[in-house]
Amino acid sequence: GATIVCGIDEAGRGPLAGPVTAAAVILGGRFPDERLDDSKVVHPQTREELAPLIREHSRAWAVGWAWPEEIDRINIHHATLLAMVRAFRGLDVTPGLVLVDGRFALAVGAPCRAEIDGDARIPEIMAASILAKTARDRWMVRYARIDDRYGFESHFGYATRSHRERLRLHGPSPIHRRSFKLC
Repeated sequence: GATIVCGIDEAGRGPLAGPVTAAAVILGGRFPDERLDDSKVVHPQTREELAPLIREHSRAWAVGWAWPEEIDRINIHHATLLAMVRAFRGLDVTPGLVLVDGRFALAVGAPCRAEIDGDARIPEIMAASILAKTARDRWMVRYARIDDRYGFESHFGYATRSHRERLRLHGPSPIHRRSFKLC
């Protein structure tokens, strides 16, 4: 039969703090909700509603992480690819084709193709985009309860004016990416 397709996407390349997160998703059929789209264009509340539906209706899914110290050591590009490979390795189903959002394919032991703007066109990548974004956002909100100085629950580590002001006031936290220009 049909080739089992896995979509992979990431969230968190640009922030000043926190992990970069990737998700791998095998839908295994038509997704039952028409709101599926690139996480960047889906309203945050809708993403939170879609994430459990994606997990429930997927044949397989997994999330992978690369941590700030890894980002600083190997750079954001390589850390993003590492998170994607970790997500792929978390799957309990072996796909016949892996589609990765962006310009770079992965060496994962299965045929893999890079898809520019795949998160706007390919349902498996759209689903991965939403799972990666919601997982990362939840992690940042939980971390904000540990260290409330930066307001991570509102900007998720991105370089907002408020975040930069708090960073200048308090200095970097343990989850800030030291290799990024922080102020």
